[in-house]
Amino acid sequence: MILMLLAISAFLTGSIPVGLIVARSKGIDIRTKGSGNIGATNILRNIGKKEALITLIGDISKGVIPVLVAWKFFPDDTRVGIIGLSAIAGHDFSIFLKFRGGKGVATSLGVLLAYSPFAALATAAIWIIVLVISKISSLSAILAFLLLPLTIFIIDNTEGKFLISLIIAALIIIKHKDNIKRLINGEESRMVRKS
Repeated sequence: MILMLLAISAFLTGSIPVGLIVARSKGIDIRTKGSGNIGATNILRNIGKKEALITLIGDISKGVIPVLVAWKFFPDDTRVGIIGLSAIAGHDFSIFLKFRGGKGVATSLGVLLAYSPFAALATAAIWIIVLVISKISSLSAILAFLLLPLTIFIIDNTEGKFLISLIIAALIIIKHKDNIKRLINGEESRMVRKS
């Protein structure tokens, strides 16, 4: 019963469309700009750095908070991981946006920060390195999370965490399927930011 209540709460928390709220405060519907995504990258490209930072912090928090709460109730990483996945699913398939949402990168990173901090740091480091080299945000996210199961296996391996990491990686890949097509065709956008 507690697991179900926390999972529903995490899903609802994850569903809060932070980027959309931030953009609307500026009189903009971010879904009609750039990639149409409600995440920090599209906010950065189309609105500005401050708004992107607020969105990033908000989306990360949606992952961190439910997992920290779950650790108070459950000692095992499988049930805590389920709560984390619920938060990511809420972000990816927001109940407030007719089950559409973002791509889950920041919220997944937030989940990892509370679930497996060293794996989160390694994933963030991979993301940053690939971004610096490629200047392509989607490629950075795809590679960082594609390597997440290996990262967990090396740094913080338990059966539960490894399984959860596989599901997180799969969700990231699924949500980036259009980006993957554009990457293959050489059409993916590089990072350009508003001042």
